[in-house]
Amino acid sequence: MTLTHYGHSCFGINHNDYRILFDPFISPNPLAAQIDIEKIEADFILITHGHFDHIADAVAIAKRTGAKVISNFEIYQWLGKQGVENVHPMNHGGAVQQPFGKVKYVNAVHSSSLDDGTYMGNAGGFVIDFGDLCIYYAGDTALTYDMKLIAREFDVNWAFMPIGDNFTMGVDDAIIASQFVNVKNIIGMHYNTFPPITIDLEEAKNKFAQASLDLRLMEIGETIEL
Repeated sequence: MTLTHYGHSCFGINHNDYRILFDPFISPNPLAAQIDIEKIEADFILITHGHFDHIADAVAIAKRTGAKVISNFEIYQWLGKQGVENVHPMNHGGAVQQPFGKVKYVNAVHSSSLDDGTYMGNAGGFVIDFGDLCIYYAGDTALTYDMKLIAREFDVNWAFMPIGDNFTMGVDDAIIASQFVNVKNIIGMHYNTFPPITIDLEEAKNKFAQASLDLRLMEIGETIEL
């Protein structure tokens, strides 16, 4: 499995010839100016919630690639109005089998709306069981005790956690979240894109290390093996 970081909370996974894109916010992000969204391929696009910094490029990429978009029911409806036809709706607690594995839509504590006030449903996160590997993509969320339930159902190998504070969990709460999920390998996201979520990266890595956790902070455009 390869993982590519496209900035902020946008990542692409390539596994068993399936290409999965999470929360596509690239073209409006000046930190990701070197990324050409026209070159990003996807078979599936997973969207956690409807804020602009998670959905900005979803329509363009979905229409160009024909990728199936998986998100909550309200985003499913909104995408249909934008002319995106290949969409699968979900809601909290539900799971669906896709060609690449089992996808479960789990709770997140966060708001979800467009800049014009359009309601985009309740925010969520995704747990994906690929069979040989399991990941938890938390999306934007506060620390919630519900995360303990994930560890009861899944053996998570990697978790994608927001660490920027202010709008989501900060580092300290993300450490507790990782302990709740019982995962040792964490990909940090949702930090340093905007002034309110600027953090000390070395301090963040040290805090995770002190908790016997491995925090990986990827460069934009970087690809690694999971």
